[in-house]
Amino acid sequence: MKKSFNKLFANMCCSQCGADFTDESITVLREEDEFSVLQIVCSKCKKSFGIAFLGHSNFALKNPSDSDLAFELQEGPDAVSVDDVIDAHRFIKGLGADWQKHLPKDYRDMAK
Repeated sequence: MKKSFNKLFANMCCSQCGADFTDESITVLREEDEFSVLQIVCSKCKKSFGIAFLGHSNFALKNPSDSDLAFELQEGPDAVSVDDVIDAHRFIKGLGADWQKHLPKDYRDMAK
């Protein structure tokens, strides 16, 4: 089963250092009939990606080179600029001394 999990993560890489996940990146912590518990750790920089609970039912993974498994990089939002920080500062400053009234009631006590 570990071989199948390695194929599942074959096209993925570490978000911190960019290294591809290897066989050593995936540790199967527990396997049951209907689910598996995996730990994913980058084998190069050792960043932990936590625990994955995968439910399965006699599944077979396709070849990672199949086009329907390919990931496409998408553009994210623009980076926060200096102007964004200044705008946020002015907005927060403009809320006044009673700024807590804008928070949900459950969070007001936490802001004090």
